[in-house]
Amino acid sequence: MAIPIDQKEATTVKVNCWEFKKCGRQPGGHKEKELGTCPVTIHGDLDGAHEGKNGGRACWVISGTLCKGETQGTFANKYKNCEICDFYQRVRKEEGPNFVYSIVLLGKLRKK
Repeated sequence: MAIPIDQKEATTVKVNCWEFKKCGRQPGGHKEKELGTCPVTIHGDLDGAHEGKNGGRACWVISGTLCKGETQGTFANKYKNCEICDFYQRVRKEEGPNFVYSIVLLGKLRKK
């Protein structure tokens, strides 16, 4: 389900979770005032992970994201839901053998 840049090219556009989910919790987003700024959009520790902006392509390891309209807790509490998320599955597929596993991403968070 990758978004082709051009039908002639096999290249895909790698989007961040807030772009894919259209949650509106990014800075300046339509739901930011109502629901608050999503920590993923400003979490610089994971900037560049899976070629995303801030935590935008590693949202499953960051606390405080939304799932089905509810704020989620820690990685340990939310990961089972994240594993079946369409965005998580998209990132896994797009990254293929370059997918960075959650344990590595969590390690980057803990070093700060």
